[in-house]
Amino acid sequence: MPDTAEIAGSETEYETDYEIGQDNVEVLGLDVHNPVFFLAATLVLVFGGATLVFPEASGAFLSSLRGQTLQSFDWLFAATPVIVFVFCLALAVSPLGRIRLGGAAASPEYKTHSWIAMLFAAGVGIGFMFWGAAEPLAYHTDWFGMPLNAVPGTPDANRLAFSATLFHWGIAPWAIYAVVGLSLGFFAHNKGLPLSIRSAFYPILGERVWGWPGHIIDLFAVVSTIFGLATTIGLGGTQAASGLGYMFDFEPNVWIQIGLVSAMTALAIISVIRGLDGGVKLLSNINMIVAFGLLVFVVIAGPTALIFTGMGENFLAYLADTPALTNWIGREDLSWFHDWTIFYWAWWISWSPFVGMFIARISRGRTVREYFSVVLLAPFAICVVWFSAFGETAVFQYESGIGDLSGRITSSATVLFQMLAAMPWGGVTSMIAIGLLIVFIVTSADSGALVVDTITSGGKTDAPVAQRVFWACMLGLTASALLYGGGTSALESLQAGTIAAALPFTVALLICCVSLYLGMRDEPRA
Repeated sequence: MPDTAEIAGSETEYETDYEIGQDNVEVLGLDVHNPVFFLAATLVLVFGGATLVFPEASGAFLSSLRGQTLQSFDWLFAATPVIVFVFCLALAVSPLGRIRLGGAAASPEYKTHSWIAMLFAAGVGIGFMFWGAAEPLAYHTDWFGMPLNAVPGTPDANRLAFSATLFHWGIAPWAIYAVVGLSLGFFAHNKGLPLSIRSAFYPILGERVWGWPGHIIDLFAVVSTIFGLATTIGLGGTQAASGLGYMFDFEPNVWIQIGLVSAMTALAIISVIRGLDGGVKLLSNINMIVAFGLLVFVVIAGPTALIFTGMGENFLAYLADTPALTNWIGREDLSWFHDWTIFYWAWWISWSPFVGMFIARISRGRTVREYFSVVLLAPFAICVVWFSAFGETAVFQYESGIGDLSGRITSSATVLFQMLAAMPWGGVTSMIAIGLLIVFIVTSADSGALVVDTITSGGKTDAPVAQRVFWACMLGLTASALLYGGGTSALESLQAGTIAAALPFTVALLICCVSLYLGMRDEPRA
């Protein structure tokens, strides 16, 4: 793929003396940006090493950092998705919505179905697999707390089980991803700037983005991305290990989880070597077909009528409950709010440099209005269908006394497999689900390595493959370190790392909205 300076399509490119890669240095055959690469690599290696050598102390430190962050900044995490969504909506309906990424003559590089498939695989695939059945069931049963202090087993609890799930996985995360993606795509494709997070701040910082202010922004983006992706890879590895343990009757300890993460990191390296089209694109298209097949199976083999009626009811419940779920003032369900909603917002924000840059790379040729229509609405539509199918089936089995979900939940990581085991061909579909998880993890690690490498190489999109391999390894190391440091509380460790790493980038995200508007207001429109 060519450098951004070659693909910019606007007549209003910024005048800057900066050239892509001008601050780069060559080390052992690598072409890396100084000092972002070295600072980011050092931080990741130090964290990974310290966590592996001092797991108990690291776990306690992460837990303390999480508590302090939530106590002081939960309001910031809660307000940010609201502000960002309103900003997205305003851009989409305004005349700025006619701006085309890459200039008026640009055309899309990927067909819409491949575009959506890559969005889904990189953005939420692992999360859908992990929480598709588990999260609605958790809220229905008072497992890990109840949203808005609903009484378990009541109609309110059943409604909130789905409205809260859609609230967490619907519009909010994709609004965050969309803003970062549009910022990166606009300033790279239309303004001729490097495809790096710092470029989105050019209207505010000017030429200072090429100095230490820009270095710090990119460093925050890299650290945030690595922790967000490590959390996702860790969750996926935990679920894959739990699924195998459930199917073959063994205890999936932390070493098995780390072993699976290592194996999937190796597969991600192979995907990295194959490149974007031969790796992520191919795997994303395959995974979408398989995921769609699993979804259809659950709809047919599960409580079909309940699923179809639930789709409409859950969507309406989402609209009705969103204001109360959004409010962060005077929450009586503060523990649930922190453990679920704020963690999710931090998770999405920490993912946004990764998903945003990936979206920017695959969205050239789309108008801003088309971009928002697809990036916001297509994943949300999939979200409603997916969580209704898997969630309604899990709740139905729980309430009806069917299979291992009959009146009890043992682990969030095994709910999917317990649900599938009570349906026809349970063993086959469980193995398919594990395969989906593995491919989703591989595509996320591959895409994440590509994005982190782009940032740490000064915006280059054609840096040596060995650099992407290095960052794929670093993602696997961080995920393994968080799992090992968390021990039996691995999920809490993953959450703590994500929340702490996301805080600095939350501020950057809000500033990014202002900078994007300043850059777009004088841009020619298609």
